[in-house]
Amino acid sequence: MAKNIIPPEKPAIYDYTLEELQQWMKDNGEPAFRAGQLFDWLYVKRVRSFEEMSNLPKSLRDKLESHFGFVTLTEITKFESKDGTVKFLFNLHDNHAIETVVMRHNYGNSICVTTQVGCRVGCTFCASTLGGLKRDLTAGEIVAQVVWAQQLLDATNERISSIVIMGIGEPFENYDATMNFLRIMIHEKGLNIGQRHITVSTSGIVPNIYRFADENTQINLAISIHAPNDALRSKLMPVNRRFPFNDVMESLRYYIAKTGRRITFEYALIGGVNDRPEHAEELAQVLQGMLCHVNLIPVNHVPERNYVRTPRDDIFEFQRILERNKINATIRREQGHDIAAACGQLRAKHMESTAR
Repeated sequence: MAKNIIPPEKPAIYDYTLEELQQWMKDNGEPAFRAGQLFDWLYVKRVRSFEEMSNLPKSLRDKLESHFGFVTLTEITKFESKDGTVKFLFNLHDNHAIETVVMRHNYGNSICVTTQVGCRVGCTFCASTLGGLKRDLTAGEIVAQVVWAQQLLDATNERISSIVIMGIGEPFENYDATMNFLRIMIHEKGLNIGQRHITVSTSGIVPNIYRFADENTQINLAISIHAPNDALRSKLMPVNRRFPFNDVMESLRYYIAKTGRRITFEYALIGGVNDRPEHAEELAQVLQGMLCHVNLIPVNHVPERNYVRTPRDDIFEFQRILERNKINATIRREQGHDIAAACGQLRAKHMESTAR
């Protein structure tokens, strides 16, 4: 975690799992069942204050008020795309900005959450790394993004049905907070999001891929691969110098063997860099025999970077080569293109205007 963090005045109630709240109740002379009632108010009724929790005794509400706060997300701006995608730029209590995206699909609504303020992984095609890592988010600050989005959807009787942890930051460098966030999201007394409707994406933090494999969850794992070999991946993703390509692949094979679950490989296609037929052939050879799926992502243009999008025909040819080699591959459907919905773009503009 980055240093010099300004803590909030009180810990956020969203930081706590149900089990931790049960323990807090016991430690403070309250019956443990009150934690379940509290959880219901937070995640089923989704109130915004302790005072609204009418079936809790006034003395307990006062106690909660004195000990805890609600996460302060202040909406800086909100954009809505023609396709229904909504992108939020939020201010946190210490004036750092984060992004959250709500995407509407014909099968339901998904939310893409942020886990860090900035990112230190340094992918050369990504706007999230501009300015580096400022700090980790707490579990509650990640939870608050989902609650805010769900409160928005409550007005039209819709719900968040799936979560992707693919926003700003590297979730496996903020592992403990990310896992607490996930425990809160999947709890049957809370938002009760199905584990198989949640995907966490990592750039390849090898020790925590092993930890995640041992968590015994049904949550999906995606890996940002973006190159078929060590040398090219190191050029595109400096994190590869810490966790080399072969070590990443070995940890993923462990994950598949331990969980029996399929991995999604995310591959951003960059014109003339990693999108040639020989790259597709090499990738297919690397992935032979693995329980996996490749998600091809036409790279978004980031003004601060010097990359161009792969031509449409070349994208389809890359996909054909993979499938000819028995590697399942799809092309990501773009959403929110007209509102800069790619990770970090909105925050980068905000940082630039604030600096001016």
